[in-house]
Amino acid sequence: MEKDRIIFHCDLNSFYASVELLSYPHLKDLPVAVCGDPESRHGIILAKNEAAKAFGVKTAETIWQARRKCPELYLLPAHHDKYRYYSKLSREIFERYTDLVEPFGIDESWLDVTHSIHLFGGDPVVLADRIREDMKRELGLTCSVGVSFNKVFAKLGSDYKKPDATTVIRREDVERIVWPLPVTDLLFVGKASANILAQHRITTIGHLAQTPKENLIRLLGKHGAQLHDYATGAEHSPVRPAGTEPPPKSVGNGSTFRRNLNGEEEIRAGVQMLAERVAARLRRHEMKCTTVQVALRSPEFKTVSRQKKTEAPTNVSREIIRSAMELIESCWNWSAPVRAITITAQGLLPEDQAGDQMDLFAPKASAKREKQEKLERTMDQIRERYGRDMIRFASRETDTAREIAGEGPRKNKEETL
Repeated sequence: MEKDRIIFHCDLNSFYASVELLSYPHLKDLPVAVCGDPESRHGIILAKNEAAKAFGVKTAETIWQARRKCPELYLLPAHHDKYRYYSKLSREIFERYTDLVEPFGIDESWLDVTHSIHLFGGDPVVLADRIREDMKRELGLTCSVGVSFNKVFAKLGSDYKKPDATTVIRREDVERIVWPLPVTDLLFVGKASANILAQHRITTIGHLAQTPKENLIRLLGKHGAQLHDYATGAEHSPVRPAGTEPPPKSVGNGSTFRRNLNGEEEIRAGVQMLAERVAARLRRHEMKCTTVQVALRSPEFKTVSRQKKTEAPTNVSREIIRSAMELIESCWNWSAPVRAITITAQGLLPEDQAGDQMDLFAPKASAKREKQEKLERTMDQIRERYGRDMIRFASRETDTAREIAGEGPRKNKEETL
């Protein structure tokens, strides 16, 4: 019988707030939050420390909501360059103990120490505690570490006890520790999936594990099968170090909607929903596109496809939306119904190679693009941690998109070619 792997999930506690507090040690035990615009009543909370959490302050709520809960809340501006710097330093610590380090966002990483742990004494708990001490001593940051036999349960372990703790989940611990947890604690169980499961009285991870896989497939499609594997411990994906996979040649997202889209407003709403997902995936791959392609399908299954170059390399949703709408205007009658839309970003370049020569002649456009990209990256981080529906652009198109898609399109296809 093959021996279980030893997987760590290391989660830097209250990362943004902890990094900012390195510059304000006198605020360490006071309620502190990091926000996008401390001068605005309508700014959003990006992160908070443990003292602020005790008052019920939550990420993604507005500053005025947070201050109603905690009038003495200290607000600090965000410095994303600092977060990237400390994220890099933390990964250098992890890489002392294994070359299998897979980032999961800026403040989390999986480590596979199966084949290196013998070099450090052989005890997973001792090694996890050693990593936590390294982090605290060298960077002044704390982290929680989950130790298990796969990535999903290792992440559950790091979430189980915070801050600054090690939690082990062995196979014999699953029913006792994991199964009583709410189903929403499981990786990739979003609001829509949780609502569907709750309708069938599946509210804990144990309920999910004990439900026949075929039933979950009927409820959630392929995602249901994936969640069943997660709940039962059958997940076995490898820890993949950053940069070990070839970069994608294109990134696309296509949907067949619950009903036909009629008129410019509804078509724009569908384009916005898809373009935001394409742009987010480009940023996740650290890529920018130079070409946008749009394919539209009529109720009679006639497909029209067009593509065009972007003004500059981009991974900003608004620019992709603009290019897509210009393409549609050139080839589609707004009065004709649309059954499906696919948006594909092509001609991809790594972000650090996407030199924007054209913007030498349009510095204002370059600055505006950079500002919008920072905003969308902040939204990515909030969605990654708290779910896609936690934050979105406020617009009539957004509301229309949610109406035509319900909780999501009936058929959602993502491709990375």
